[in-house]
Amino acid sequence: VLFPVAVGQALRATPAKSFFMRNKKSFKSLQEMILIGLVWNAFCNAFTKGIGIEVSHGFILLFMLSTLHILSMKILYKIFDSKLLNLSKGDVIAATYATSHKTLAAGLPLVNTIFEGNPNLAAYCAP
Repeated sequence: VLFPVAVGQALRATPAKSFFMRNKKSFKSLQEMILIGLVWNAFCNAFTKGIGIEVSHGFILLFMLSTLHILSMKILYKIFDSKLLNLSKGDVIAATYATSHKTLAAGLPLVNTIFEGNPNLAAYCAP
């Protein structure tokens, strides 16, 4: 995790930064495609061997996870919208979205790597 960050920071002092700024939109699209690929790969690997639960339990899990996600976003929105933090509406929305979604980008590949071969991997990958 630290190596790519260090390389990126070092490249800021080179002409690579101006190349990046000229092609920023393309790099953003590439970043999103790579993230989608990582998430797709992790889910495919997890669910290829079966999820190990009954269908009815899967529907209950889907309902519970959706409800918990929406509830957590509402709670986070209330926290970030508090007078104590004094954030603009745009900052409140960005903070709410980032705190509830960034863990998928970092966490899913990590969980997939740590629990590779574990029969319960699909359950661990559930959001």
